[in-house]
Amino acid sequence: MKAQIPTEEVNNPAHWILGLFYFNKNDHRIFPPKRFKYLGSTINFANPYSIFAYLIIIGAVLGILYVLQNLSIFN
Repeated sequence: MKAQIPTEEVNNPAHWILGLFYFNKNDHRIFPPKRFKYLGSTINFANPYSIFAYLIIIGAVLGILYVLQNLSIFN
């Protein structure tokens, strides 16, 4: 049986900082769904693993841009 996603937790405005950043210590998911169902996922900044995942994603993007710049694609 598939686990239920606690959407009432995600939709609670108390867990959103400035309406943009999801911060819920009771939610152990790294990438919970966004407030609006069909917009994808967001990062739970209360989970220490999610901050690590966020840094890996940013590092990968910066690494790809660095490699592309050195291959003279942008010049």
